[in-house]
Amino acid sequence: MAQAMYLLLLTLPLVISVSHPVNPGCRIRITSKGLQFVKHEGLKFVEEELENITIPDLTGNEGRFSYSINNVRVTHLQLHFSELLFQPHKQLVLDINNASISLTFQRKLLYWLFYDVGMINASAEGVHIKTELDLARDPGGRLKIANLSCEASINKMQAGFSGTLKKVYDFLGSFITTGMRFLLNQQICPALRHAGLVLLNSLLNTVPVRNAVDDYIGIDYSLLSDPDVSEDSLDMDFKGMFFSLTEPNQTLPNLSPALHIKQQERMVYIALSEYFFDSALYAYYQSGVLSLDIAGEQMPKDLEVLLRTSYFGTLMLMDPSVSESPMKLELRVSTPPRFTIKPTGTSVTVNAILNIYLDPPDQPLIQLSSMTMESRLSAKVTLKKTTLQVQLDLKRFRIYSNKSALESLARGLNEVLEFHYLKA
Repeated sequence: MAQAMYLLLLTLPLVISVSHPVNPGCRIRITSKGLQFVKHEGLKFVEEELENITIPDLTGNEGRFSYSINNVRVTHLQLHFSELLFQPHKQLVLDINNASISLTFQRKLLYWLFYDVGMINASAEGVHIKTELDLARDPGGRLKIANLSCEASINKMQAGFSGTLKKVYDFLGSFITTGMRFLLNQQICPALRHAGLVLLNSLLNTVPVRNAVDDYIGIDYSLLSDPDVSEDSLDMDFKGMFFSLTEPNQTLPNLSPALHIKQQERMVYIALSEYFFDSALYAYYQSGVLSLDIAGEQMPKDLEVLLRTSYFGTLMLMDPSVSESPMKLELRVSTPPRFTIKPTGTSVTVNAILNIYLDPPDQPLIQLSSMTMESRLSAKVTLKKTTLQVQLDLKRFRIYSNKSALESLARGLNEVLEFHYLKA
């Protein structure tokens, strides 16, 4: 019994983690329209790989003829009839039909005492290539091509012969073109497999999944699972978590609900959860940058007059060299701000402490009072090219103190700070 309980305790964390997957902070959907937009680049990549394929030399004997074909080069490709499709559940399909591949190669022919050398222009017609790419998540959270299946066929091969032994070549033409079709067909799929499983995966492996955003925070956008591919779209779930560069292991737990995208009309859709923004605000809070000091030339004259009037009695009891020192306001966010997304709108809630000081030269700060600030801002999130922008507009702003004697000052600070800083 004790052994069974021990095994249960060992497997319990695994069972919990499997039954409660982490919800993404960011989900990206690529639709069929988006896939067609990138098809041109995909075909360009395929053309480059096929143009660089290496075809072995062809040598042999046919009766009294000895022949050699070498230096085979692909000179031109036509891949006009092609489709790039989604295939459930995690595949992309590239289907190329009725393509043509133009070739040149050098010929050498020996017939009795006659020897002939020249170039041959040939073309493979009715080329069909179908590749299926299995997309997956690697252990580091990057996208990878887990497998690539390929089928290729060539309907016919044509060659144009010239030279002193043209009639002989016409006689051997079917034999030579059949051999060339076999060799070319044998090289297409290996070239594409190498391009996908080696070249593309090597490129994908260089993509960072954790990166610095600025001098204070970074972002983790690793994949949480294999891409989900349907007939019309491809969905990818990313962690979408920000972290402080000084304390990268102190992160916010993701309690946001799962993300869902229903639309299919546009090329690309991006869904962001509350956690995406909350983790960014939490990371900035952990980095200690959510603060504001107002002193010196930054202090508005009307605000300084309000402060000195409110603390006139306290200042009168101080040494004149201290009481006439510049005023300083220190605004420090007291708790991590919260981002709220509702059907009625998006908002940010910020709680902060406002400390009021005298700042005598070459002396420690002298605190006059401390107040609490609460604010709520409406947020409008837009994506411009590759930059995510958040526009904040003040909805509610309040400064208050537990000391009734400071309530009038709080009301005055509320008006002055709102006018000078939060409206900017």
